[in-house]
Amino acid sequence: MNIFPQTLDEAVEQAKVATKAAIADGYRRLQVELVVPEIALKSQLLALEFANLFEEYGSGVKVMFPDTGAAALAKRDWGEVPFRVTDMGSRFTPIEKNIAPEDEIFIVACPSAVEVDRAETLCNLAGDRSVIFLIPQLEDVAVVGIGLAARQLRERFIKTIHSCYYLRPLQEAAILRCHPSAWQIWLEEEEEYKLATELSIKPMGEDLDRLLFKLTNPE
Repeated sequence: MNIFPQTLDEAVEQAKVATKAAIADGYRRLQVELVVPEIALKSQLLALEFANLFEEYGSGVKVMFPDTGAAALAKRDWGEVPFRVTDMGSRFTPIEKNIAPEDEIFIVACPSAVEVDRAETLCNLAGDRSVIFLIPQLEDVAVVGIGLAARQLRERFIKTIHSCYYLRPLQEAAILRCHPSAWQIWLEEEEEYKLATELSIKPMGEDLDRLLFKLTNPE
């Protein structure tokens, strides 16, 4: 059974364990989601922690940022590291040029819906190599859209990404998914969280609202 993380650092440690477990279980497209305020500002630090998690792969680890500026900043801040750091390409440089045969694991820091096409290309080119999306925002409706093309994108690509770790605090509740466990809803009781229920699919929207109401207002 999972232990609910008390701090962001504990959540990150849980996420690292869950990621390794999911890869060991055969998943190759993974995402780690920490839905907490200003988490995007920590994307560089998270990328470094996850790169170090796979230190046994050495230069086979490739950390990718959405743009050249973020990649250059990480290179400057990190200095000499055993892994490779690059970007996801641009309108002038296709992402294919930043993928090498010797790459073994790709860690993508905070990709947005603007990069969703390049993210899909990366996964297709990666084949059976692992791709880990850290705090992704690939499904922004304002960018991806709501029509047929958007639905096809979700079916073809976004739904193939395994959510190995997900943490979203709510008002007096939280959603937690830590591979290999199911989706869980925790309720805050007397300054601590207690597991309320488990689900086979991610609780969302009105279904989540109804479930939370039922859990907090038992008959």
